[in-house]
Amino acid sequence: MPKIAVFGITGRMGQCLVRALREPPPPGESPAERSELSGALASAASTHLGQDAALAGPATGVRITADARVALGDAVVAIDFSLPQGIAEHAQACLERRVALLVGTTGFDAATRRELEGAARAIPLLIAPNTSPGVAVMGHLIEVAARALGGYDAEIIDVHHRTKRDAPSGTALAWGEAIARARGAELEPLAVFDRHGGSGPRQPGSIGFAALRAGDVVGEHTAVLAADGERVEFTHRATDRMVFARGALLAAAWLAGRPPGLYGMKNVLGL
Repeated sequence: MPKIAVFGITGRMGQCLVRALREPPPPGESPAERSELSGALASAASTHLGQDAALAGPATGVRITADARVALGDAVVAIDFSLPQGIAEHAQACLERRVALLVGTTGFDAATRRELEGAARAIPLLIAPNTSPGVAVMGHLIEVAARALGGYDAEIIDVHHRTKRDAPSGTALAWGEAIARARGAELEPLAVFDRHGGSGPRQPGSIGFAALRAGDVVGEHTAVLAADGERVEFTHRATDRMVFARGALLAAAWLAGRPPGLYGMKNVLGL
């Protein structure tokens, strides 16, 4: 049974992972194959340091620490749903211990991305802006459609709860990258993040983004491919964060024992 350390244990996703680890195994999987929580990390400012990793419900026997190396312990995989500014440091700790790392946090900068790419030369490292298997499948379908419908206008809309920190979401950006890749281009020169006032007509080939933040929406994403006379839409709606936790555990189990390299959810699902 692979042992897992969770970075960002006190957050919503961290606690979802605690609950997901307690769920009965799916059909065809024995309890002995289930992952086990072995370490829990929170920030040094957390009021939960020293407490059990489960902030509610039965105790796990794992205490929360602010030291990433202590949290790693004998883990074979770390799942990181912490804040963007800590990702590079956590990757370094995993690199030192040769522990596989799944990064589910979004909103980190280009310098952190380079750190992760460097770490992936020595450890298996999976970057997943969204760990939902359904979102990964949708990204694949969108790329196929964008390749076939090369002349269609592309727009992406993401809707999240009022407290989400980054916009557009990591999923929206990943879908934009899929569309750009299908058309043999990079996203950055094509992306349009801001339209207001006299923005003028739409530029051919551009990929537009709109981010809505309101209420308690878990996550909703729509990719639109439109031409004169028709519009094709791909929509994914998440109604429970547990889908992300279950997907993260699926990906972590897949990542354990893999050779060093940079992976994504498409690799996990064989896409």
